[in-house]
Amino acid sequence: MAKPISETLKMFQGGDFNIKAGELFASVLRGVEDTGKAGKLTITLDVKQQNGAVSVLAKVTDKVPEKLPDADLYWTTPDGNLTLRNPAQRDLDLRTVDQSTGEIRSVGNPVQAAPVQQVPQQPQAVNAAG
Repeated sequence: MAKPISETLKMFQGGDFNIKAGELFASVLRGVEDTGKAGKLTITLDVKQQNGAVSVLAKVTDKVPEKLPDADLYWTTPDGNLTLRNPAQRDLDLRTVDQSTGEIRSVGNPVQAAPVQQVPQQPQAVNAAG
């Protein structure tokens, strides 16, 4: 009766082959988990007769799926360049408000606004009847 292949794999390269195959397999599994894409581990055993004995060359290769970087989104200009601004979207007139004075800062002429007042929160009544 033939022994399980796992027993034979432990013999190759003084046990180093089995360790390397396990490490590569773990790498493939992590890549599959990270990307959701297929991976592959290939074990090749080249067997040939040599001087009345058998020579076995054990090789292991892996194909770890690669996680692609996220693509960037741009719009094009009439000049053929890239821009982050969507030409179909209006610009918002955003201005900075000075928290201490309530002054709205704008380029050229500051506009005075009423200071921001904080309203104290009232404790909420708890209804015990339920």
